[in-house]
Amino acid sequence: MSPPISSSSDVIDFVVHKGNGVTGLVDTGLETVPEPYIQPLEERLDPTKFLPENSIPIIDVSNWDDPKVVDSICDAASKWGFFQIVNHGVPLEVLENVKNAAHSFFQLPSEERKKYLKENSPSEAVCLGTSFSPQAEKVLEWKDLLRLSWVSEDQASAFWPPVCKEEALEYVKKVELVTKRLLEALLKRLGVKEIDKTTEYKLMASPILSLNYYPCCPSPELTAGVGRHSDVSTITILLQDDTGGLYVRGTTEDSWIHVPPVNGALVINIGDVLQIMSNDKYKSIEHRVIANRSRNRVAIPFFVNPGSDATIGPLPEVLASGETPIYKHVVFSDYFKHFFSKGHDGKKTVEFAKI
Repeated sequence: MSPPISSSSDVIDFVVHKGNGVTGLVDTGLETVPEPYIQPLEERLDPTKFLPENSIPIIDVSNWDDPKVVDSICDAASKWGFFQIVNHGVPLEVLENVKNAAHSFFQLPSEERKKYLKENSPSEAVCLGTSFSPQAEKVLEWKDLLRLSWVSEDQASAFWPPVCKEEALEYVKKVELVTKRLLEALLKRLGVKEIDKTTEYKLMASPILSLNYYPCCPSPELTAGVGRHSDVSTITILLQDDTGGLYVRGTTEDSWIHVPPVNGALVINIGDVLQIMSNDKYKSIEHRVIANRSRNRVAIPFFVNPGSDATIGPLPEVLASGETPIYKHVVFSDYFKHFFSKGHDGKKTVEFAKI
């Protein structure tokens, strides 16, 4: 039976405070987009601003040690900040299993899902959320998510939800190898000969796997699945399903490029941390997501983050030739908190670290 949702405050109470999420809202059978989800005109995606889809590079990484592969990765990170990789070594079956597991979690009864809300969760390693930062945003985003912090296999086995635990764990273990190869390639061009323990902590000590779920939306053009933003990670490795809906800021003013789903591919994007560490040699690029009218979309980003108390700033190797630093050194947890203290607002977060 549908709850009595008539006003904006009822919607926010049902979705956010009672923890039903937008999935629970859609399950009530709603036929129109409620007011708290309607984006202002300037934040809606304008179809006249789309660029051709074939501009985002697709890189075959079957031979990670090939200098041409390394160059392709670094060039794409410099020019686009986004690229897709194929033949990366993560089996297709592992990719399909974790996507199916995400659907399985969000198809659980609402009361089962709510066991993983922040106030109910058995561990900080698991958190069910909705939108982006509901307490801080003016308009809600059409997305629910299950955030799984990756600390150790033992912790994951103990606390991740049974319905998706094995599949998520298998995926994380495989994608960690991809992470290391990507960072080795990207840092090589920055003059870093070897990733030691200190550098590793500053790059990848606190990764998060997020199972993002965008239920069918009656009017996707009025909403944002995810608003304009760049990631605060070092890099993000995204597994998307075949629904589509991810758009990246183009190189010309106010243009957007759809990142087409490619079977078996992983989408890589540079995060703010690597932009800062590279002193702008690599770019973290704005992107956004639009929900779908007829399909529930799943996307699974693996956010490769520094340790929370790590200090991030331009790498010494980057500044060795006398280059002027663009950024100061900041503690990652401060940067992270700043990101979540407001709604998505494009590239503004990186100003926090500028000199």
